[in-house]
Amino acid sequence: MSGVSGEGGHADKHDGEHGGTRAATAVLSGAPAIDVTRLRVAIARLSRRLRKHELAGLTPTQLSALATVEQAGPLRLGDLAAAERIAPSTLTRLVSVLEDRGYVERRAVPGDARAWTLVVTSRGHEVLDRIRQENTALLADSLLTLSLDQLAALAAALPALEQLADAAPPDPAG
Repeated sequence: MSGVSGEGGHADKHDGEHGGTRAATAVLSGAPAIDVTRLRVAIARLSRRLRKHELAGLTPTQLSALATVEQAGPLRLGDLAAAERIAPSTLTRLVSVLEDRGYVERRAVPGDARAWTLVVTSRGHEVLDRIRQENTALLADSLLTLSLDQLAALAAALPALEQLADAAPPDPAG
């Protein structure tokens, strides 16, 4: 049985420490219990720390869109909006900022006079590379504060964390 459990192993949900109630715990028969709230808070705090440095004048949403175009591009604007889960009107403003800074450019789709794709420019690639290098150095420095046992536990957890990061989000409709 899997689920979220509070005290006594009941399958129910609780908001966790920040909501003033008990922390949620993931339970899978025969597996160690995971404090889901602690995990969420730790991941969020680490993510914020990695985003606090200079982002080349971009918001986290703009940076995410730029990285998505680099990874999956060239992309049509609608495909980028769907990938980033943002409204088309928001995307239009976001793409304008990326274009104005020289990080992406629009290219016409051959055979479709109304369609455009976005591609990352060499300047956009350079910015993303610099940000990734800064994040890697920041995280590497943070790892120096951990004990050997903590480093081993983190190394053992990497495949599970990668699986969680790559998993498709649950469909809210069903």
